[in-house]
Amino acid sequence: MTRRVRNHELASAELEAAIRWYEKQRHGLGGEFYDAVVRTIAQIIEQPEIGTAVDESTRRILVRRFPYQVVYHLTPTDITIVAVAHSKRRPNYWKGRR
Repeated sequence: MTRRVRNHELASAELEAAIRWYEKQRHGLGGEFYDAVVRTIAQIIEQPEIGTAVDESTRRILVRRFPYQVVYHLTPTDITIVAVAHSKRRPNYWKGRR
């Protein structure tokens, strides 16, 4: 079954902010970060259960090469990306998002 994929507006804003930050560090690095996040989301779409369970319906998966994780809420019909979160900052700040 194919689930519909949605992005929480705050997750989209987090991704954009991180891309800008990486791009300021080195030209092209923001694009590399974006590509890594897109690959991570493609993994989630392909295998929704791949991430580590946070609670009964929320999972997270690390982004390769970068200290970020994609946090997503899983239902039988939807995958909602709730956060693109730095792995070392403000743990679980996204918990109230759906």
